[in-house]
Amino acid sequence: MSALTTPSRTKDLMNGMPLLCNGDRLDQPEFHRRYLQYPDHVKFELVGGIVYMASPLSLPHSDYDDEVGFILGLYRRATPGTQALHNATTILSEDDEPQPDLGLRILPDYGGLSRDQDRYVGGAIELVAEIAVSSRAIDLHAKRDAYKNAGVIEYLVVCVESRELFWFHFPDDTQLSPDKKGVLRSKVFPGLWIHAEALLDLDSAKVRRVTEEGLASRPHAAFVRKLERQRKAL
Repeated sequence: MSALTTPSRTKDLMNGMPLLCNGDRLDQPEFHRRYLQYPDHVKFELVGGIVYMASPLSLPHSDYDDEVGFILGLYRRATPGTQALHNATTILSEDDEPQPDLGLRILPDYGGLSRDQDRYVGGAIELVAEIAVSSRAIDLHAKRDAYKNAGVIEYLVVCVESRELFWFHFPDDTQLSPDKKGVLRSKVFPGLWIHAEALLDLDSAKVRRVTEEGLASRPHAAFVRKLERQRKAL
């Protein structure tokens, strides 16, 4: 996500409602009411009670969004009871309605944290991912705090310009570290393995190979069985 600075124009209306302006302070219900008046291609987010308007997305953002989405898609296809998310509006709290670049959640019927709220995600999901090109400050501070406070378990940030990957595990207040082979392993989604350097290099062949190794691991097989037991218990 990238933020633009625009002047306040509270006198202007969109379908009879005040416009959303970058930097406005609103609660989630009022933000949502105004946001619904905009066409689908216009993107706003509410983070910590502050409105942010997204800028046009760059080619590097698109490349990394596609690569991380590929990983999460592979995981979802091999893990019944999970759902990969792409730019899905997430109603986190009275002050937060972000639209994360990507996410992975356990479905409510399988014991997941979140719920379906109208056509949107309600509450925290298990893993959120953001691609930071010009939005590094927001993604690593305001958004990080919002996700942590709402109960998100893991938060992955790919910082494109600095070639850094941050993977926070909020329950332990730690960052995941790569093993000797350079592989990062999710704690909340067993078998979700990402080779950090390969991802930053957009080395799709290596990214896929490591992801598939994780999906073939014993922890992933055990997690699939656990999800099935949770579904039957609910």
